[in-house]
Amino acid sequence: MTLNWFVGTQPGGTIQEVAKRCTEQSNGEYTINVELLPTDASQQREQLVRRLGAEDSNVDLIGMDVIWTAEFANAGWLREFTGEDAERVTKDVFDSVIESASFEGKLYGAPFNTNTQLLWYRTDQVDEPPETWAEMIDEAERIGGFIQVQANRYEGFTVWVNAMIESAGTQILSGPEEVDLEEGSTTEALAMIGRLANSPAAPRDISTSNEDTARLGFEAGDSPFMLNYTFAYASAQANAPEVAKNMGAAVFPSVVKGEPGRPPLGGFNIGVSSFSEHPDEAFDAAACISSPESQLIATKLDGLPPSNETLYRDPVVRKAFPGFAKDVADSVRAAAPRPTTPAYTDLSLAIQRSLHPPDSINPDDPKPAYDKLYEAVSDAVKREGLL
Repeated sequence: MTLNWFVGTQPGGTIQEVAKRCTEQSNGEYTINVELLPTDASQQREQLVRRLGAEDSNVDLIGMDVIWTAEFANAGWLREFTGEDAERVTKDVFDSVIESASFEGKLYGAPFNTNTQLLWYRTDQVDEPPETWAEMIDEAERIGGFIQVQANRYEGFTVWVNAMIESAGTQILSGPEEVDLEEGSTTEALAMIGRLANSPAAPRDISTSNEDTARLGFEAGDSPFMLNYTFAYASAQANAPEVAKNMGAAVFPSVVKGEPGRPPLGGFNIGVSSFSEHPDEAFDAAACISSPESQLIATKLDGLPPSNETLYRDPVVRKAFPGFAKDVADSVRAAAPRPTTPAYTDLSLAIQRSLHPPDSINPDDPKPAYDKLYEAVSDAVKREGLL
């Protein structure tokens, strides 16, 4: 029997290698056929929405971005992991990652890889990594360098905004349709975004910046700080060795001194389609795809951080993240998932529309930005439009 796994590709070959391994391990019970989705995450989601909305029985396994769980589960497109199936795929997995695979207290995904952002800094320019965003901006201004972030009008901006709000001690939503955004903490977060965007420490391209421009900006040598994912280390090693040899890693800074930094959480989980005609085999395959052995393949071939926290002691992970494997684990442990709501796409677009460009936020008077954000978020969660 053939199980079709719809998933975005990875350049190092992780998907194909894991599918091959799990096919062989099934001893003839099933063959995993990889159906590669477009490279763009929005196009991936749209293709899956159309197939699942049509109740396409050809979809057995789904490679799900962590932000799709609530939307797909609420639509009735995912089978719940229960009992032994749930225990197999959540053993030793970070709580934050399990949260990303759950909706309304039920598990709908097998955690595969995760990802998080670290604070990358120049050890030849900075004695100690800053603990807070205010300290980091002060230090960058003193040095005369830039802080690289992701602030284009796209999902990466939502990721940054969410991490800043969480790091200030509040959250965007307290439930799928319940807005939180405690005013005092949220305005502190928005003021800090506005302060950076209007500071000499802001790169000239901050309002169009993304993960790649941040990487390139840091590798250019005039940025003492960068917030970015783990791939940034290997990129600097390959492209800017003089920068890489002075590249330190630390956890995400706090917005409010004394509050922990709450870095972003990325990655993807494995869902079992409600319309699969082979659910038992699909659950077994999902457990194999998300197993520790498969996660190590993803780390070795594509540098993807495991969702299983015990693997951060493994030589494969330590080699992929030399000297900062513990920082990655600590960051995933502290990470703040993005809001869990079936209306996530609407919510993300609302955040982007209300706060972009970031230099429109007045750091001395963030209340107008707060009011605009609160209204936009409130409107967004009342909708559940899948497309």
